Amino acid sequence: MTLQETDPRTCAPAGLTTLERRHLPGALKLSQEMGWPYRFEDWETAATLGQGLVLERSGTVIGTALWWTYGQDFASAGMIIVTAAEQGCGHGARLFDGLLAATEGRNLFLNSTQEGFALYRRRGFSPWAQVLQHQGPLVDAVAPDASAALRPATAEDLPALRQFDAQAAGMPRHALIGELARTGRVMLSERAGRILGYSVARLFGRGHVVGPVVADTAEAAQALILAHLAHLQGQFVRIDVYAHDGLGEWLDSLGLRRVSEATAMVRGVLPEPAGDARIFALANQSFG
Repeated sequence: MTLQETDPRTCAPAGLTTLERRHLPGALKLSQEMGWPYRFEDWETAATLGQGLVLERSGTVIGTALWWTYGQDFASAGMIIVTAAEQGCGHGARLFDGLLAATEGRNLFLNSTQEGFALYRRRGFSPWAQVLQHQGPLVDAVAPDASAALRPATAEDLPALRQFDAQAAGMPRHALIGELARTGRVMLSERAGRILGYSVARLFGRGHVVGPVVADTAEAAQALILAHLAHLQGQFVRIDVYAHDGLGEWLDSLGLRRVSEATAMVRGVLPEPAGDARIFALANQSFG
């Protein structure tokens, strides 16, 4: 999506309103038009965990912009879409300015496509990393790392998992982690009852997504990823990782090819992890 001047010859006004559940079927159509493989359930989860704005005309959704708050200081933005027939009318700028107003006072981060990069730069965002999207059908069997001491998480682990994630992410993501634990399969790495890392696999898009993956080293992150891939042979799998961590070639070798990349951007400052653990794979490119 790009920011362009309004053309009064072709552009008609549209109403800007708060995202509600009634808008989700129209939002799904927008993402399908863009070729984004969200399911209706993915939109439901995003709307439940976050907030959003919608542009609509005569009951038809023509644009969306969502955000998710993490504590008092941080928020992520995503699912910013304007239907192709309405681009060039200033709708993207109107949506995004509404999002910026709603998140004023927070440090805001997002993952930008090439099309949206210029818009975000004009609104004060700076690039800080590249996010690589790897995906595909997992054709070959993958063996877990037998040397890694991993176990499935239980409901009793949730408080400690939330605390660990908040330290690794540098911000509280309690609602997100609770939802991922409810809908996904969570694997833990621990020592003497203390969590050292975790990973989540869940249904999303065309198949399964593995993420977040949080660990203190790339090797530990690989073991946490393998623990899920060992159960997903024959399934479509997606993993989004940071380029600077060097996991891309390894994922390629497993048959999960790099298909695209996005630019991670921030307006303000990034959250700082408290400790050695950090995020290696994202929950998705909207949530972070």
